[in-house]
Amino acid sequence: MRKGDQTRERILLRAARVFNEKGYTGASLADIMKATGLEKGGIYNHFESKEKLALEAFDYSLQMIGKRFERNLSGKTHAADRLLGVVAVFDGYVEDPPVPGGCPVMNTAIDSDDGNPALRKRARQAMDWWRGLIVRTVAKGVERGELRRGADPEEVASLMISTVEGGIMMSKLYGDPVHVRRALGHLRRHIEKDLRA
Repeated sequence: MRKGDQTRERILLRAARVFNEKGYTGASLADIMKATGLEKGGIYNHFESKEKLALEAFDYSLQMIGKRFERNLSGKTHAADRLLGVVAVFDGYVEDPPVPGGCPVMNTAIDSDDGNPALRKRARQAMDWWRGLIVRTVAKGVERGELRRGADPEEVASLMISTVEGGIMMSKLYGDPVHVRRALGHLRRHIEKDLRA
């Protein structure tokens, strides 16, 4: 990797954390300069604006989360096992997050709700991907007889995502991973007892 590419990667890694912890509005250029150890010119040499950096830092955060999805879904073909794999993505999420500061999708969705349409669009695309993964998994699972007949794919997606995100938010708020552990435990029981055929 060339030195310029290494610098760009380092900026993304560190800026992703700053944006995830402070939000787009709350993260100042001074915060990013402090985190990266670069001056304004060094940052803008790689990114034309704070907004472009925020968008790419968000994408970088999604790549880190995506690696966890790949690892936890690898080799799983049964729908219930795939749903459990989605839940497993968030094991240890509070203690060892892919990007410190909580869930980048939730944080960005809340932070950009009214003030940054480009970031809001990115957060929605990320959520669409996650929802779509669950919806397709449930629909195929019902079709193949792996999940109970009548399981509503959209309902399962809404409940799974809301439960995970709520658990992460509570754990972050209280500084205690027990909340996300309880949420994940509940989802595992739901998948095994209520969804598996």
